[in-house]
Amino acid sequence: MDLNKAQIIGNLTRDPEVRSTTSGQSVASFGVATNRVWKDKASGERKSSAEFHNIVAWGRLAEICQQYIKKGSKVYIEGRLQTRSWEDPSGVKKYLTEIVAQNLIMLDKKGESPSGTGANQAPSKKSQPEEEEINVDDIPF
Repeated sequence: MDLNKAQIIGNLTRDPEVRSTTSGQSVASFGVATNRVWKDKASGERKSSAEFHNIVAWGRLAEICQQYIKKGSKVYIEGRLQTRSWEDPSGVKKYLTEIVAQNLIMLDKKGESPSGTGANQAPSKKSQPEEEEINVDDIPF
């Protein structure tokens, strides 16, 4: 038996970029950063590092990504690892490993917007036209 599964929780590093294949299927690509914090045993100093992951979502999940998440959003991504290879114009073989998303959970609290856009502030009702409120729990996955 084999297993290829990736699970990450992190923040989007860029807005999802959505394209369509020639057959009309949607595909979204975006980045997620995960942070790791530890205490250095030698110095006792607190250290941290970030890992950057390329994410690809297909079909309805790609459309949900485009509509509901943006740079700074905190998300849980579950999927599988996939490595692609190609030759650049100079003939050098290049590789890219990405997570093909199969499940996504939005982790931002209701009324909280991603960093850089007035985080932790609910939008003012006076400045926006009336809109139907979207409950995150009602979004199909």
